[in-house]
Amino acid sequence: MCCAPPVSADTENLLSVPSGQPVHLSDVLLDSNPGELWVRFRFIAPRIGSDVGRIGYDVASVDMEHLCQTLAVTYVAKYELEPARVVISLSDRPIEFGRTSPDATQFFEAYRLEQSRCIWEGL
Repeated sequence: MCCAPPVSADTENLLSVPSGQPVHLSDVLLDSNPGELWVRFRFIAPRIGSDVGRIGYDVASVDMEHLCQTLAVTYVAKYELEPARVVISLSDRPIEFGRTSPDATQFFEAYRLEQSRCIWEGL
């Protein structure tokens, strides 16, 4: 696995998502471990969770699709990548890739890109 080219400074700040929750990009990873290139966009979204008052998966999934369409599609085109999958993940706190954190909430979605569109693949 390797880190991808840096994301522009604009994405280091809070990103706009449909739910209005605060979201920022943690990192982008290029992963060929599944036998094909997957580009993983990892975001911190501190308001996600299953407790009352938190943003649940049903709302966060709309945010993940929006992030795929507005950030991932542009990034993949800019760096001329041809991934088999784009994975968007939201975590309520920073977590090192591949590590578990039982207290953390994480949501993941996978997409394939077709003609600059994110097509949900489900994980």
